[in-house]
Amino acid sequence: MPGQTVLVADDHPLFREALRGAVARVLPTATLHEADSVHALYALVERDPDADLLLLDLNMPGAQGFSVLVHLRALHPQLPIVIVSAREEPAVMRRALDHGAVGFIPKSADAATLGEALSSVLAGDRWAPPAAFDAPAAAADEHDAAQRLRDLTPQQFRVLQMLGDGLLNKQIAYELGVSEATIKAHMTAILRKLGASNRTQAVLIAAKLALDPGAVVPPPEEID
Repeated sequence: MPGQTVLVADDHPLFREALRGAVARVLPTATLHEADSVHALYALVERDPDADLLLLDLNMPGAQGFSVLVHLRALHPQLPIVIVSAREEPAVMRRALDHGAVGFIPKSADAATLGEALSSVLAGDRWAPPAAFDAPAAAADEHDAAQRLRDLTPQQFRVLQMLGDGLLNKQIAYELGVSEATIKAHMTAILRKLGASNRTQAVLIAAKLALDPGAVVPPPEEID
C-alpha cells in the first residue's frame, strides 16, 4: 500500500539499518522516519501522529522498561506499536503485549521472520513468538501502575523518568530549561496522579513497568 509511514526508534544504527531493509522488502513505497532516543521519538510521533506503525526498542536512552510504550499508547491510541528487542524472555514479550503492543519481534529474528511479522501486523493481526502467548499475564499491580502513568502529561512523564534516573529537582529543572518551582509543581501533580506520598513511592510505582523491577534504585528524598 503506497503512502504508508513507519517510525523506527532504536539507538543502534546497525539495527536501524536492518529494520530499514526489512520494511523496504514488505513495504517498498513506505516512508521511514528514525529516532535514536526517547526524546527524539516523542518529537517524531508529534510530527507524524498518523503514522501506520512504530517499531520500538525497549532499551534506549531515556527509556525505562514498558513506561514509554504505556505513555505513547495513552497519547496516541491509534498508533500501532511493535516492540523490537534483544530481551526475548517469554514473560517480557507477554508483558509488552499486555501493555498494548500489537507485536513483539526478537532482535535475533532472521529477515524472513521480520518480514512475516511486519506483514501480519500491517494486516491487522498481532504477532509474537508462540512462547509469548503461553507466558503468564502481567500482574495486577503492574496493570494498576500502567493505568496511573497514563494520566500523566508528557512533561510530567519526562520529569518522572528523570526522577527515576536519580536526578534532583534542580538538575531536572536545568535539563528541561524551566525553574525549580515549576518542577516542584510537576512533582506535586505526579504524586497526586500516581497516588504516591513521596518521590521514592512514585519511582517504585513506575518501577513496576521496568524490565527488571527489583533492580530499580529509588531516589533520595529532597528537603525543601
